Amino acid sequence: MTSPGSRWSQLDRPPLGERALRAALIRPDSLWTRLDVLESTGSTNVDLIAAVRAGRAGPGTVLIAEEQTSGRGRLGRTWSAPPRSGLFFSVLLQPAPEVPADRLTWLPLLAGVATAAAVARAAGVDTALKWPNDLLVTVDAEERKCGGILAERAEGGMVVLGIGLNVSLRADELPVPGAGSLLLAGAVSTDRDPLLRACLRSLADWYTRWTRAGGDPEAAGLLDTYAAGCATLGRRVRAELPGDEELHGTAEALDGEGRLVIAADDGTRHPLTAADIIHLRAT
Repeated sequence: MTSPGSRWSQLDRPPLGERALRAALIRPDSLWTRLDVLESTGSTNVDLIAAVRAGRAGPGTVLIAEEQTSGRGRLGRTWSAPPRSGLFFSVLLQPAPEVPADRLTWLPLLAGVATAAAVARAAGVDTALKWPNDLLVTVDAEERKCGGILAERAEGGMVVLGIGLNVSLRADELPVPGAGSLLLAGAVSTDRDPLLRACLRSLADWYTRWTRAGGDPEAAGLLDTYAAGCATLGRRVRAELPGDEELHGTAEALDGEGRLVIAADDGTRHPLTAADIIHLRAT
């Protein structure tokens, strides 16, 4: 019999198998070199960046939390969920010298493509990508956010990619009414172990392909794959910009740097980075 405070107190949300995950993912030919699972932390991105600064983490490190109490999204937005109800992890990457700095903006988009592919394969749920860093699922015929990605620079030219994914959240546990989860989207499985393995293997595959192409999103097939799965493209949008400005138009395309090109109502075209936009809404 389990005690209320036991890691096994919720049988539908068992803890991750750290030892088995290491055995499956940490191999001589793998991108991943180290894997740790924390019971609870504020933010895996913050922890990993601090570990790099202290010389305790190197390229290929994977840091996972069973619970993340101060997860951060773009522009400092918060992300939280009940313990063991999702996947909350960060990876440390050292971009290859042959990848130009202006192509690093593709890393969060690459992570979105990789995660979407993994979710489809391991959970049987179709996802869409909302530019620049959200994963959407369909719940009750409505698109809802079930995941997000945050890329941050670390010392030594390294990049930390943080991924958060709602897996088994029930309706009464959602952080906001418009959120979603794989469970609510009809996932065939909410077992986090195979889902995490699928995410990390897919991320490694896409990252290796992109690196071998010198970071060229077209040569790596990343541009076409992202565009095919992006729910933003082709839609009427309202972009809220700094200084209380707004841009109304159609999300037309992605350019070679991963910027969203909006064809404004006045006929002008505006390539925008994630940093240029506070909110992006479909209209």
